Amino acid sequence: MTLFDDAQGQKDWLEAELEDTLDEDFEIDLEDALLSLEIKKIYQAKHQDTLPRKEYFLNLLKLQAELIKLHDWVQDTQAKIVVLFEGRDSAGKGGVIKRITQRLDPRVCRVVALPKPTDREQTQWYFQRYVPHLPAGGEMVLFDRSWYNRAGVEKVMGFASDEQVEAFFRDVPEFERMLVRSGIILIKYWFSITDDEQQMRFFMRIHDPLKQWKLSPMDLQSRVRWEDYTKAKEEMFARTNIPEAPWWIVPANDKKRARLNCIQHLLDQIPYKEVPRETIQLPNRVFNTDYERGELPDELYVPQVF
Repeated sequence: MTLFDDAQGQKDWLEAELEDTLDEDFEIDLEDALLSLEIKKIYQAKHQDTLPRKEYFLNLLKLQAELIKLHDWVQDTQAKIVVLFEGRDSAGKGGVIKRITQRLDPRVCRVVALPKPTDREQTQWYFQRYVPHLPAGGEMVLFDRSWYNRAGVEKVMGFASDEQVEAFFRDVPEFERMLVRSGIILIKYWFSITDDEQQMRFFMRIHDPLKQWKLSPMDLQSRVRWEDYTKAKEEMFARTNIPEAPWWIVPANDKKRARLNCIQHLLDQIPYKEVPRETIQLPNRVFNTDYERGELPDELYVPQVF
């Protein structure tokens, strides 16, 4: 007799699975777990009006259920979707990407976060390194930073010449129009935070061993060059906000609201419909009376430390 042979066993198993799913959400959301109490107090004092945890999770789960419908529609219709996530360092791009992809098939919805270009890539057409990552039919690609690096960090830090930046601004509208004409749904988000909020998030990362890896020399320079990045952002909006692919600004000082609002807006931009699913029936396992399961050596097993 197995735990599935009686109703109580099935109920207990389903409840355990649900608890495990919720635990996964809590694990992702416990971002400040190792911060000192004093830093927590400072941060919480600045965000007293944030969404209650229960309200946040209920809304997130509802939106993730809709994302699954979008996921099925993309597969069924062979749609092609590209979503760009841009914004200042620590603005929350990675957090919303994580919640979007959490329950989706990574073969359908994948994330692209490219490292700095190689010596060879620096000699190529600027957009060339991004093209191989564009979606085929039935795929949705989320760019955690994108070709707009040239309008931001490369421009501000002097990694691109004035001529290269000007060429980018001249070419990018037509490049994006080509993507849209090819049938790609292109959506561009800018996550916006204030000067004080970024300073607080950097301060938290410095004191959080789980997040110190997120602070690069470029991130620290972004504090020094805050105004230069602001000017670069304003020029980027002025020259690349085209009807075929407009910019959408996500106010992101409140992380939880930013995630929910961005996901809801993303769903609103795509004309997806619920795809009927075939009823799934689990077949009975075939038992062979002549089969005897072999014993595997103990050294093959992972040690039960916990």
